[in-house]
Amino acid sequence: MLKKLEIKKHALTAISYMLPIVVTAGLLIAIGNLTGGNVIADYKAAYSVPDTLVSLGVLGMGLLSPVIAGAIAYSIADRPGIGPGLFMGLIANSIGAGFLGGMLGGYLVGYFVKWLRFNLKVPKWAEGLMPMMILPLLSTLIIGLLMYFVVGVPIVWATESMTTFLLGMQSSTKFVFGAVLGGMAAFDFGGPVNKVASLFADGLLLEGVYEPEAVKILASMVPPFGVTLSLVISKLINKPKYSETEIENIKVAFPMGIAMITEGVIPIAAVDPIRVIIACTSGAAVGGGLSMLWGVGSPVPSGGMFIVPAMNKPLMFCLALLIGTIITATLLVILKKEPQATIVEMEEEEIDLDSITLS
Repeated sequence: MLKKLEIKKHALTAISYMLPIVVTAGLLIAIGNLTGGNVIADYKAAYSVPDTLVSLGVLGMGLLSPVIAGAIAYSIADRPGIGPGLFMGLIANSIGAGFLGGMLGGYLVGYFVKWLRFNLKVPKWAEGLMPMMILPLLSTLIIGLLMYFVVGVPIVWATESMTTFLLGMQSSTKFVFGAVLGGMAAFDFGGPVNKVASLFADGLLLEGVYEPEAVKILASMVPPFGVTLSLVISKLINKPKYSETEIENIKVAFPMGIAMITEGVIPIAAVDPIRVIIACTSGAAVGGGLSMLWGVGSPVPSGGMFIVPAMNKPLMFCLALLIGTIITATLLVILKKEPQATIVEMEEEEIDLDSITLS
C-alpha cells in the first residue's frame, strides 16, 4: 500500500522541476504580449521579436505535462523512469488530458518501471540493456496503451467538464470558488495545501482559464502584505503586537511578498500560528473571491507585483489585493496579543582555569 507521504514527495519533486519552466514561459508570454506580440501561425511569413517571445512561451507551456510526468516517474524509479514519464506527458498533451493526465501517467509508469526492475528476469547478457532499452520500452508500450485506451478517457472528460463548469459559473459561485482557492493558497504559507491550489490553477491555465492564476498570485501576497500592514497599524495606534525579532522577520517578509514568496511569513506564524493562519486565510479568501468575481485573469503563473501589468484587469487586481490585505491586517491587530517580555538574562559562569589540572 502506497504511503500518502511518498506520493506527496513525488508530486513536490515534479513541482520543483516544473516551476522554472512555468515562470519562464509565463514571463515570455507576458513580455511578448505587452510589446504587441502574437503566436506565430506561419513561420514562413514575417514575424517580429515579440511574436517569437509569445510563441516561445506557448511552446514552453506545452512542456509542462511531459515535465510533470517525467519528474514524477524519475522520483519514483530513478533514471529509467525519465523517458517513459516524458512519453506519458506527451500522450496526455495529445489526447487533451492536460496536467492531470501527465501526473497520473507519471505515477503509473514510474511505479511500473520500479516493479519491472525488481521482478523482470532477463539473461545475464541482457542485464546491461535493462535501464536504457528494456525497461523504458516495455513500460512506455504497456502504460502508453493504457493511457490511450483506458486512463485518458475519463481524465479528458473530467478536464473538459471542469473547464466548462468554471467558464459557465454565475457570479455568486465564482466568489465562492475564488474564496476557497485563495484560502487554500494562503493557508500554510507555501506548504502542501498551497501547492495543491497552485497546481490546480496552473493546470487550468493550460486550459485557457486565467482567473485562478490571479487568485493564486493574490493569495500568495496577502499574508506578507497583511502582516506588514498590521505592524504599521499597531505602531500608529501605539499597541505593540510583535516582538523585536518578529519585526525584523516582517522586514524580510514584505519584499519577499512583492515577489510572491509567501514563506517569509512562516517565522511570524510559528510564534502565533492559529491567529496568523486565521487572519491570513480570511484575507486571502475574500481577496480571491473578489478577484474571481471581477474576472481578473493572469496569463503568467508567477512573479508577484512584477507581472500585474500583464493581467487583463490590473487595477481590479490591486483593489482585491488591497481589500484582502486590509482584512488580514485588521484581524491581526484585533486578534493578536501584545508580545510578552521574554528577555532572559543569562549570566556567564566564571571558570577558574587554575583549578584545571592535566594528567
